[in-house]
Amino acid sequence: MFTGIIESLGKVTAIERDRSNVHFTVESNISPELKIDQSVSHNGVCLTVVDVQNSSHTVTAIDETLQRSNLSSWQIDSLVNLERCLPIGGRLDGHLVQGHVDDVAECIGIQEKDGSWLCTFRYKPSRTQLVVEKGSICINGVSLTVVKPEKDLFSVAIIPYTWEHTNFHQLQAGAIVNLEFDIIGKYIAAMSTLV
Repeated sequence: MFTGIIESLGKVTAIERDRSNVHFTVESNISPELKIDQSVSHNGVCLTVVDVQNSSHTVTAIDETLQRSNLSSWQIDSLVNLERCLPIGGRLDGHLVQGHVDDVAECIGIQEKDGSWLCTFRYKPSRTQLVVEKGSICINGVSLTVVKPEKDLFSVAIIPYTWEHTNFHQLQAGAIVNLEFDIIGKYIAAMSTLV
């Protein structure tokens, strides 16, 4: 379980394909503190650490993860948002995030708003019931608040700290991002189909 509060930016330094799996090596300032078997959110995707070497760690993505997320677009030098799992008794500064990416969305615009940024995303209309005004959403592992949801669009407002300390500062129109919808909303939507 995560909170969507990013601890560190990591840089992809190696990509190794192994049949349908891909091993990503990521260099970061938290890598030396990681342990093999530890769960770490990478752009919102919960991945297991399989190796730690000095200032880098390696994780493996299986085909299901590659198909459901934006990991297949990662390249050498890609910047990745990193968060270690929430310790019991820790503060929940964002919202409850599982690290289980539900879908991807396309960034269709970024507006600078005199010191903040409004980023707009297009997503599948079939997910509309999971996106509500002022509700929580996780984009590339970052806990954010929904602004102006429409049928297949929503926006989020980014403060300067988040802009600078996550990979949002590299975001451009056309980029594909990982989405995890609020877990409470997903359960409510699932229960409403049973009634």
